[in-house]
Amino acid sequence: MSADTLTLTLHAAIAEIPAAEWDECAGSDNPFVSHAFLAAVEASGSTGKRTGWLPQHAALRGQDGTLLAVAPMYAKAHSYGEYVFDHGWAHAFERAGGEYYPKLQVAVPFSPVPGPRLLCRPNGAATPAMLGAALRQACEGMGLSSIHVTFCTEAEQAALAAQGFLPRIGMQFHWENAGYARFEDFLAALASRKRKQLRRERRDAQSAGLDFLTLRGAEIRPHHWRAFYRFYTSTVDRKWGSAYLTERFFPLLGERLGDGVVLMLAEQNGEPVAGALNLLGADTLYGRNWGASREFPFLHFELCYYRAIDFAIEHGIKRVEAGAQGAHKLQRGYLPQPTFSAHWIAHPGLRRAVEGFLNEERESVRAEIAELAASSPFREDEG
Repeated sequence: MSADTLTLTLHAAIAEIPAAEWDECAGSDNPFVSHAFLAAVEASGSTGKRTGWLPQHAALRGQDGTLLAVAPMYAKAHSYGEYVFDHGWAHAFERAGGEYYPKLQVAVPFSPVPGPRLLCRPNGAATPAMLGAALRQACEGMGLSSIHVTFCTEAEQAALAAQGFLPRIGMQFHWENAGYARFEDFLAALASRKRKQLRRERRDAQSAGLDFLTLRGAEIRPHHWRAFYRFYTSTVDRKWGSAYLTERFFPLLGERLGDGVVLMLAEQNGEPVAGALNLLGADTLYGRNWGASREFPFLHFELCYYRAIDFAIEHGIKRVEAGAQGAHKLQRGYLPQPTFSAHWIAHPGLRRAVEGFLNEERESVRAEIAELAASSPFREDEG
């Protein structure tokens, strides 16, 4: 099948694409690209004019109308909530008299979670390269400055590079399950000094008079969600000053993803005082949001990192991805891993400047990953 026999349409709501058809393309491995997750973001009012994430979901169909591929895509007049930063590109282009915004963003809103972005039906009638070419043509046809595919897979990045997209890498910290039967097995793999540090942090967190709960799906009641939303907004207010996710989003997520939603809570005298929200994929636990109403020693590490590891070991989960940033995760067993994105820039001059920047940045990021990996907390005989 050639690109000439395919038709790309853009949709202002995920509801315009049937859930069963979307999920046939998206698969079931990564919950963030599921129809249920993206629909919860939209139905809750978390995307749209208020936040400047305007859905333009892409659907690639064959001559007979069969849906062959999709991509979660948004038109944006800013660069907030993306975690792959291009503000400098925008400012430089605008200083030179260009218009960087609006742009197209193929991404999961407000979620620095790696995973597939060019979602093709498994029959192979369409490929990521075909979808990438169609998206580039749509961007050109709309007269927009650029299209950005962020936190995609390495294979998708390669397919997009063949279509003229510029590759970019970043870094996150992920924990890998080496077949541990219990948390103590993981600790035994660490160097002695690090092992003692983690034991002390867990002991201090667990001796603060708190009760710890791990809740899934229907176990998460409305009062839990109300408390968690308070934690979320208080954290956002302290760090970023803008809450994208609405209060309606969290219970809606619980309704639509069921046991795929895992909420770690700390309570004091029956009152929730801190929480960490996770989503469960086929082989990965994804840490999303965290917040607390009070400060307790090492509680952040306990809820976000150690209890996530506990959960992964108990359920045979291969990996925990704890979100963006945080070199402090390294000493707690989360090792540096590259993340991938791809960027198509229409203006030749801006493209050359961005390409030069990215060439230098990739070398810098690779060197940083290697340097951090050399500081692994694991015993040398663990590799």
